[in-house]
Amino acid sequence: MSIEISGFNWVPDFARGYVRDLRPRWACEEVGLAYTMRLLSPVPPKPAAYFHEQPWGQVPVLHDNDVQLFESGAILLHLGERDERLLPREPQARATAIAWLFAALNSVEPWLFELANVEIFSAGEEWAKLRKPSLLKDTGKRLDGLMEALGGREWLGDAFSVADIAMVTVLRNADHADLMSSRPRLADYVARGTARPAFQRALAAQLADFRPEPVAA
Repeated sequence: MSIEISGFNWVPDFARGYVRDLRPRWACEEVGLAYTMRLLSPVPPKPAAYFHEQPWGQVPVLHDNDVQLFESGAILLHLGERDERLLPREPQARATAIAWLFAALNSVEPWLFELANVEIFSAGEEWAKLRKPSLLKDTGKRLDGLMEALGGREWLGDAFSVADIAMVTVLRNADHADLMSSRPRLADYVARGTARPAFQRALAAQLADFRPEPVAA
């Protein structure tokens, strides 16, 4: 049985290419793991049974034979256990990759998610206008810390890993408000990641799955 990943069959234009099922797709493409997609409509009502797999009805959920799990970070860690090209086996290299995987999702992504909320989802709210300047400043500090830690290395560890899949997909959401263009080392890091053939295949596959209009799964 091949790996099955859940994704959406439609999202608004601004979200296309950014839905988080891109992360396990990319991981599978990197190491040649066969996978199939289970496409759901993001428009309610979602199938009731799906909420037993993902409590909030989000994607992705992964099925790997008898293993079922949700959350893209947990899925990346699971896939990494299957192939050392995604997660090194040497103890320190493995620890470094895991730490950066968690850092991408816990120390960087929440700031960019809040920024998206301020700039897109709540753009017309007065509180959002007041919050944006300080949020941009604080987010910039997070990115500065990341850039300093990356230094002159090509990847977060000695070799490409699931940590880079997580961090590159997170940082793709920062390509606005001068956050990346003013930090060329991070911009180059994202460019290296997105230039990988496996990323390009995963992105093309996700985009191909989106229908013009929302329809029931």
